[in-house]
Amino acid sequence: MARVLTVTLNPALDLTVRLPALRLGEVNRSDSLQVHAAGKGLNVAQVLADLGHQLTVTGFLGEGNPQAFEQLFAARGFSDEFVRVAGDTRSNIKLAEAGGQVTDINGPGLAVSEAQGDALLLRLKRLAPDHELVVVAGSLPRGVDSLWFVELLRTLKQLGARVALDTSGAALRDGLTTAPWLIKPNEEELAEARGIPLAESQALAREAWRLQVEGVEHVVVSQGAEGVSWFSPGASLHAQPPKVRVVSTVGAGDSLLAGMLHGLLEGWPGERTLAHATAIAAQAVGQVGFGISDPAQLAELEAAVRLQPLSQ
Repeated sequence: MARVLTVTLNPALDLTVRLPALRLGEVNRSDSLQVHAAGKGLNVAQVLADLGHQLTVTGFLGEGNPQAFEQLFAARGFSDEFVRVAGDTRSNIKLAEAGGQVTDINGPGLAVSEAQGDALLLRLKRLAPDHELVVVAGSLPRGVDSLWFVELLRTLKQLGARVALDTSGAALRDGLTTAPWLIKPNEEELAEARGIPLAESQALAREAWRLQVEGVEHVVVSQGAEGVSWFSPGASLHAQPPKVRVVSTVGAGDSLLAGMLHGLLEGWPGERTLAHATAIAAQAVGQVGFGISDPAQLAELEAAVRLQPLSQ
């Protein structure tokens, strides 16, 4: 198995509140409340750990409330290389309704100084050469702009790292100029970053081809209940997931990304890689939290995934 480095610049404590239905302007009573140390890179790391990989995790973490994160790192066996920053890591509230709809209320990120940004870049220069893959995932905290983010991505590329990028907004738009090895936006995020509508399958295929010409080897586009499209040098495929009871969509895209990376790291055929990753994402929407909870169920889901080739 591989050594993987994940970079989470803006982690969060996810407070997931499960309730029958959200009634705006009224008193709502919840069925349960769960708290998870999270952030896109950390979510990916947990699934990769379940798949057998060795994880180093880094980014920025608040000095005021590190306990849940440090407990996660210890429980999962992660190597903790986070740069500590004054203040509390943000909290995100997820209101998960019984029908599957999730309302996100995301808090502001930590305020990161120029010196702390420099410290992380130095840490990445030390860490990246010892890992087979670097995953950069999530939003940017306060004090970090897309210019610094591009510098981070270019630094990793100069070190010879294969970079998997999963972000949105200006970070995705500008990050694409560094031609990461793999990207995993959803359809709306990619359309915004490229400034063109991509709802039509042919438009998406053309834009994926342009990205590959620009140097992005793997373009993975999640499309919610419509599945996932993967454009790669070997083959372009679409996966339709099986129907499942949706508990929470939080972390489904991160689970998909982890599954894709696992298959690529293991050298699996494209069909097996995509079917397995799609099944991991389908399992993720049926639970609260991150990781592979039931291997037998996962195998059943994988068998139910439907694949078809895509033309470019």
